[in-house]
Amino acid sequence: MTDETANAGADEALEPEVRILGQYVKDLSFENPNAPAILQDPGGDPAINVNVNVDASKLDEDVYEVVLTLNVDAKVDGEKALFITELSYAGVFGLIGIDEEHHGIACLVEAPRLIFPFARRIVADVTRDGGFPPLMLEPIDFMALFQQRMAQEAEEAGEPN
Repeated sequence: MTDETANAGADEALEPEVRILGQYVKDLSFENPNAPAILQDPGGDPAINVNVNVDASKLDEDVYEVVLTLNVDAKVDGEKALFITELSYAGVFGLIGIDEEHHGIACLVEAPRLIFPFARRIVADVTRDGGFPPLMLEPIDFMALFQQRMAQEAEEAGEPN
């Protein structure tokens, strides 16, 4: 058996894999609109609102950029802003041994699951550096977000124009 024949057999037996080829901060913003007064007397317990979005775009065959966007705002007393942060954290992913019909779930569930810990750390660091306790985001169920997105798209497709 030649090396070429052995490699061909190995390629056929590839396990499906979502491989991170690179990751980076695409956009980051932190606003502390009521500083320094809010740091001296923040008021009551903050209401923290977190919005999550995941988008994917094809760069090449089996290569995608996935962007995880986290928008966080913290307010006290219903309207006084403590801070506002927006992070778009991206990764470039290679989808190995994954059928085309499964690329959506790989990009919108597995890929953001892999980069979320890095985005979480950035949000914690930026809130700490902004003068507040670090905000440790809870884990996100990307499968539930994917299912909601698919249900919404199906509902929109079924509506008469």
